[in-house]
Amino acid sequence: MTTSSTTVAESTVNQGHADTIDRIVENVGRVIIGKDPAVRLAIVALLSRGHILVEDVPGVGKTMLARSVAITTGCDFKRVQFTPDLLPSDVTGASVYNQQIGQFEYRPGPVMAQVVLADEINRATPKTQSALLEAMGEQQVTVEGVTHPLPSPFMVIATQNPIEYEGTFPLPEAQLDRFFMRISLGYPDPSEEVAIMDGREATDPIDLLTPSCTAADIIALQQYAETLYIDELIKQYIVEIATATRSHPDTTLGVSPRASINMMKGAKAYAMLQGRDYVIPDDVKAIAVPVMSHRVLLSPSARMRGVNQSTIVNEAMEQATVPGAGGGRIPTATTN
Repeated sequence: MTTSSTTVAESTVNQGHADTIDRIVENVGRVIIGKDPAVRLAIVALLSRGHILVEDVPGVGKTMLARSVAITTGCDFKRVQFTPDLLPSDVTGASVYNQQIGQFEYRPGPVMAQVVLADEINRATPKTQSALLEAMGEQQVTVEGVTHPLPSPFMVIATQNPIEYEGTFPLPEAQLDRFFMRISLGYPDPSEEVAIMDGREATDPIDLLTPSCTAADIIALQQYAETLYIDELIKQYIVEIATATRSHPDTTLGVSPRASINMMKGAKAYAMLQGRDYVIPDDVKAIAVPVMSHRVLLSPSARMRGVNQSTIVNEAMEQATVPGAGGGRIPTATTN
């Protein structure tokens, strides 16, 4: 494998964009204390036009994360509590007959918001879960044959409890594949938990949160992230990791090409958070597990042995050849 021999100077993200990103991360961190890595991954998904599945136990801040992101970015926010009796029309909206004008008109559902929290998504039936598929994949919903575009930016943050499975409907592989990444917050450290208690002793920090940017700023950041440079060798590195998950002896199903595309987009956004306008292998490594692990389907024997999906992705990364490690040089920025 070869690459361009042109030597280019190291370059950084536009200062205005860098400042906006710093403000977003800092603002969300005022509410989600001590979880900077998870906050940054959420911002990576937002800048990549992706959706997040937050899988964690109750009470660790999943809902707060979604609300904080919406408030900080100046985006509209809607919450949908998924239950077994929730209907698809409760999510997408429905056509209702208006007697005054003598015709049906579309009444938007909660999905018509810029940040949508699908709380406990696995408690709804598969039919209702699938109501989000078109919205997440194509940023539109179709109700009674009429297509309605969703606002921009648009992001779904879904939550589910990995412990309690009674009365739940596991998300099908097609739906899991629509999520850009899966993250967890985990329990805070003792000192962080004391800080959380202190912050909520008299009021809730989220009530004091104000926007640090606008929805238009987020769209500009998304557009800028798409222009970041990623070398051909790093694209091949991503594909090698994806291929390794498909041939791993402990998997029934490896990651899809959509995962490779998301890895490319996510690596660009992660590089942007690091202040660079080009991607390096470490950017790929940083997002590989949250972007790929939920797309891996373990074999029955692997599940019996307690193998987890993150292990598969980490082993796939070990098998792949890191660009630059074998003598191939990666340009540090664009040449234009």
